[in-house]
Amino acid sequence: MSSTCKTIVWFRRDLRIEDNPALAVAVRDGCVLPVFIWCPKEEGQFYPGRVSRWWLKQSLIHLDRTLRSLGASLLLIKAESSLSALERCITAVGAKRVVYNHLYDPVSLIRDHNVKQKLEELGISVKSFNGDLLYEPWEVYDEKGHAFTTFDAFWNKCLSLPIEPASVLIPWKLVPITETVEGCSIEELNLENATEKSSNALLSRGWSPGWSNADKALADFVASNLLDYSKNRMKIDGTTTALLSPHLHFGELSIRKVYQTIRMKQIEWAKEGSTNGEESVNLFLKSIGLREYSRYLCFNFPFTCEKSLLGNLHHYPWNADGGLFKLWRQGKTGYPLVDAGMRELWATGWIHNRTRVIVASFCVKFLLLPWTWGMKYFWDTLLDSDLEADILGWQYVSGSLPDGHELHRLDSPEVQGSKFDPEGEYVRNWLPELTRMPTEWIHHPWNAPESVLKSAGVELGSNYPRPIVDIETARERLVDAVAMMWELDIAERAAKSNVSDEVVAENMISEKVLDIPKVLVRKEMSCTSSSLDQRVPSYHNSKTNVSKLKALNHIENERTNKYNLNDPDDEGKTSRVDDDLRSTAESSSARKRSISESQCAVPDSRNSFSEPSNPPLMKDEGEEDVQSSHIGLRASKRPA
Repeated sequence: MSSTCKTIVWFRRDLRIEDNPALAVAVRDGCVLPVFIWCPKEEGQFYPGRVSRWWLKQSLIHLDRTLRSLGASLLLIKAESSLSALERCITAVGAKRVVYNHLYDPVSLIRDHNVKQKLEELGISVKSFNGDLLYEPWEVYDEKGHAFTTFDAFWNKCLSLPIEPASVLIPWKLVPITETVEGCSIEELNLENATEKSSNALLSRGWSPGWSNADKALADFVASNLLDYSKNRMKIDGTTTALLSPHLHFGELSIRKVYQTIRMKQIEWAKEGSTNGEESVNLFLKSIGLREYSRYLCFNFPFTCEKSLLGNLHHYPWNADGGLFKLWRQGKTGYPLVDAGMRELWATGWIHNRTRVIVASFCVKFLLLPWTWGMKYFWDTLLDSDLEADILGWQYVSGSLPDGHELHRLDSPEVQGSKFDPEGEYVRNWLPELTRMPTEWIHHPWNAPESVLKSAGVELGSNYPRPIVDIETARERLVDAVAMMWELDIAERAAKSNVSDEVVAENMISEKVLDIPKVLVRKEMSCTSSSLDQRVPSYHNSKTNVSKLKALNHIENERTNKYNLNDPDDEGKTSRVDDDLRSTAESSSARKRSISESQCAVPDSRNSFSEPSNPPLMKDEGEEDVQSSHIGLRASKRPA
């Protein structure tokens, strides 16, 4: 291609220069205009939370600094529409091509498909690349050409496929486009407002956003912590995992580079006969596989951002109780390990992967709250908020996946506390009111003798809450909920059955059969389409063929609706919106779903997350359930 070719490189969640396919192609073929477009309106209900926006701001500053050193600065644009912003750039500089790397969440799929279609109608060449995964979601399928719906089968198939090597060569020079486009400053993007800056300043003490810092974090982990990863990864207090998840979410680090780096250590340790190293590497590679799987599910089953993958859960009687949801969020459940985790999450934007499983399980199994509420709260508060990982984790914990937690599984926080925080130090760190509780009672203070409570300065129901639901009651409710789900599911199948033989029909529909959707992947491959281009495949099941893009657009329309949660204490009064729940709540009481419906609506998140009106006590600063909300590549705590 001519060296005079002008290409717009559209940066999104690929904020790096190393192993960036879109950037590499643009640099090779001519002049480049690096662009980042911030469109809060397009984010809709998945508008990022405070700490996630802080990370994005710092990462953009870091990327711009690097691009300037290579010859071309990063153009920042705040707009109502990505398409209109790109069209303005194209017109201003006379660009003939736009390149970008793929994203796989439902909102991005809609936007990217429309952008590509509109720009190509204008005669602009649009090319997209895989910069986020080892394998594209349309490249992995079973022997019948269907998408996998269990992780082990998916990952085993992936391991049998070749992997494209990472490109470690960094562009040594960028040829900038001389024409100018009006942009804005990093502050004008308004990624953090004045009230957030004081809290955000604390984040920089423990985190260093930016692609070069991501490389250093990977190197440090491999050199210091990978060998003992298998032994330490379940410790919920301390720096025991890779600390890579925010870097990976924003694309500061190439997943191919991570995979290749870990595989090199695997080969080295295999030669040395290091069984500990081999085990650690296999577990870490599995965590990479789970990240792949989260995007795979989101792409092939885009409805999973609002509905369970298993159709049976359409009938699950979720408990739309805003009061319980608020107590869970604020860390006031009366279960110390759960409360400590939720308070750490609010204070720091971070909790260990194991803690995420524990608090999520309590939310959906003890309280029967819709998993979509918990997923949305994690999105609003986590530093490494990642929609696909959130969806996978919450569906897994809630039993919404074929290989997820059993529907009737209920894990005791007391037992989990004894297992993962045996000395109670994590609980004491985040629940100062329990600091003096003896280790024997730290995870179940409600059982402690009155003399012990008095000596520890604990007054249950006063300075620390009693359990909001006891374990046996929670277990009974869970059993009843699962039984109701199956009863309604069987009744629905009976109503739809056309079998004439009543005995055969009764036997057929009385069985508990998992309703697993099917997506035909292999059929969508064609010799006329490039394997590099983003796909929007069709959705198939045994009864109907529906365009997946139509389903995506339905999600887009639904996410424009606002859902507010009325204060449970205001019954009979004029309803008012609880500011704490604007971005994390369910529908208003007038729109609550019936008990037979599977989910309450995914809450709207266009407003930035606001602090609770009654915040919990917390510090000033901010066996193996690997298939959890934020997989494997997570740390137990921010580094000191």
